[in-house]
Amino acid sequence: MLTRSPVEVALFVFGINLLRYVLFSVPAFLVFHRWTPKGALSRRLGPGPVGTAQVRREVFYSVVSLGIFGLTGVLMYALARAGLSRIYNDGRYGTAWFILSIPVMLILHDTYFYWTHRFMHWKRIFKYVHRVHHLSNNPSPLAAYAFHPLEAVIETGIAPLIALTLPVHRDAFVIFLTIQLLINVTGHLGFEMYPRGFLRSPLGWIFNTTTHHHQHHQKTNWNFGLYFNVWDRLMGTNHPGYAAAYEAATEGTGSQDALRSGQSPDALTPSSPR
Repeated sequence: MLTRSPVEVALFVFGINLLRYVLFSVPAFLVFHRWTPKGALSRRLGPGPVGTAQVRREVFYSVVSLGIFGLTGVLMYALARAGLSRIYNDGRYGTAWFILSIPVMLILHDTYFYWTHRFMHWKRIFKYVHRVHHLSNNPSPLAAYAFHPLEAVIETGIAPLIALTLPVHRDAFVIFLTIQLLINVTGHLGFEMYPRGFLRSPLGWIFNTTTHHHQHHQKTNWNFGLYFNVWDRLMGTNHPGYAAAYEAATEGTGSQDALRSGQSPDALTPSSPR
């Protein structure tokens, strides 16, 4: 890798990320937004299958984002060449740290994502940076990377941040990136596939669901977290109707209405989070 030119690196990283996007997003899109098993219909979170215009927009902006991720690969390459990257590919830190480093990266990324996400919802910059992603009010898995170029730069910033600050094995870093994409696709699935009662369990207190992020696309000033629900709970930015919407989705009792209305008529569309 270190002997390749920057152009080769950019194309290689773009190609790998494009392959991952196709392998994760496209099957999820086809299954849930084109074929839609009958057993999943009661768990639909949006009004129905997305249209062709939305599909084209989500794919276009995702491919643009993947190109920017390719340029991030060049930056990572340059950091490695300069001896600044802490990503390694030998056994210097052992198996225990290899395993532990993955949740550490997820926690770091979740914190990075929450606060940069809230920043992108700042009214002065929202329309210039984050509005593109929110054009998908009823998102599909193809929207996983459907970012404005400026947002793509912010989103990919976690990679060099980890490389500069955290010693992680190359393979652990790849696992982290794969989990990130899987959760991103799940968050934009449009169907709640977690089991009934999950939100009332200890795991439901910690981890986010598809309902959580889908509701964010409809109630834009709430539900900012990625993997975990910890920051939203601490900062009071969970939508008041999140639990009701999740229960409705998993019990098949009108999830679309619950997403729109929340728990009560007073919790409709607040202009800002609490």
